[in-house]
Amino acid sequence: MAAVATLAFDQASKLWLLYVFDLANRGAVRVTPFFDLVLAWNLGISFGWFQSDNQLAQLALMAIKAIAVIVLGIWMARSSTLLATLALGLIIGGAVGNGIDRFVHGAVVDFALFHIEIGGKTFNWYVFNLADVAIVAGVAGLLYDSFLGVPAAKAP
Repeated sequence: MAAVATLAFDQASKLWLLYVFDLANRGAVRVTPFFDLVLAWNLGISFGWFQSDNQLAQLALMAIKAIAVIVLGIWMARSSTLLATLALGLIIGGAVGNGIDRFVHGAVVDFALFHIEIGGKTFNWYVFNLADVAIVAGVAGLLYDSFLGVPAAKAP
């Protein structure tokens, strides 16, 4: 359920920003003094690493993502805690959402930009989307569950 909800919110936000709000033609939109909506096409993976517009590289990234989603799905099916199951659902939903972008647009649609100005110089965080937020929250949930969650029952 978490995977489906994450995927739906992620894709809805991207479709709305692209086709209703028309972010591509608006340019950067200041929402708060520290947050802007901007359109960035991410050809790479997390944080824009391994940027490439090469068709073979894009296919390789999609294949790796598909394998990762399958492995995470198996892990989720075998999960014994609600937190781990929800966390894995967030990761899977985010990965599929970004995978759909890569398939449909040839790149991941990123749009959220946090920044801060210190001493006249602006410092920007990476541009990201809701799928990225879900993936990070899912990883945090898995870490919490692994280190602080309910300890496993001892075998007889």
